[in-house]
Amino acid sequence: MSVQHATLTRREALFVLGGTAAAAALGVASCQARAAADPTASSPHLGSSLADSPLNPGAAASAANQATSLSLHAPALTLEDLPWNLRLINGEHPLPDNFEAPELKSFADGAHAVDKRIYQSLQAMLKAARKANRHPVVCSSFRTRAKQRELYRARVQQCKDEGLTGKKAREEAAFWVARPGCSEHEAGLAVDLVDESYQELDKKQEKAKAQKWLMKHCADYGFILRYPTDKSDITNIGYEPWHYRYVGAEYARAITDSGLCFEEWLETYLANGEGRG
Repeated sequence: MSVQHATLTRREALFVLGGTAAAAALGVASCQARAAADPTASSPHLGSSLADSPLNPGAAASAANQATSLSLHAPALTLEDLPWNLRLINGEHPLPDNFEAPELKSFADGAHAVDKRIYQSLQAMLKAARKANRHPVVCSSFRTRAKQRELYRARVQQCKDEGLTGKKAREEAAFWVARPGCSEHEAGLAVDLVDESYQELDKKQEKAKAQKWLMKHCADYGFILRYPTDKSDITNIGYEPWHYRYVGAEYARAITDSGLCFEEWLETYLANGEGRG
C-alpha cells in the first residue's frame, strides 16, 4: 500500500503544480510497468482519467484523494483471488475434499494426462528438448486422490520399515510424497520429468543432460522447478530435480529469475497487490 500511496501523492503534486502532461505521462508509465509485470492485468487507466480533469487545485486534490481512498480501502488480495495457474497447493493449502479434477488431455500413448490448459505448453517444451537432442520422459502426471493416498501410505510403510513410528513416520513420508489432497499432480498442473538415459528419482537426476536443459528452459514454456534444492524448509518437500509445475509463461520467468520458491514468490506477489485487476 505504501508504494501505491507514494505514487498517488506524486501524481497529486504534479497536478497541483500544473503538470498536466507530466501527470498523464506518469499515469501511462505506471500502467505500462504494471502490464510488463503482469500482462494479464486489466487495471483502469487512472492516469488518463485524472489528466483529463479540469486543471485546478480543488478538482485535482479531490480526484487524487478519491484515488488514494480507493487504493487504501481496496480489499486485500488473497490466495483465493489468484487465477487457476497460480493456485497454491501444499500441506497448508490442500485441495478441498470436493475438488473436481479439471478437464484432462491425455498423451498419445494414453499413459499420462494433464490439465487440458497446459497440454500444448508441455508438448512444446518436450519437442524443443528433443530438437536440442535432449530426451526427457514423463514418469508421472495427473493422479487421482486415491492414487496419491496409495503412494503416501506406501511411503509411510517404508518409513516404518526403516524404524520410524507414528507421527515421525507420517511426517517423514510427507516430506517426500505429498499427503492426499496436497499434491499438484491431483490438479493436473505438474509433471515429473526424467532423462531417458537415467530415470531414477534421486539427486543424481540433476546431472542428467535432459534435466539440465529443462532447468534452463522450462520457464520459457510456463513451467518452474517446483521444489528447489535449498528451499525445503519452506516448501516442506524434499529436493525434487524432476518435478515441474505449470504457472504460465508470464509468471514462470519472474519466479525463476527471482530465486524464490513458489511459496515465497506468491507471498511477495500478494503483498505488493500485483495481481489486482
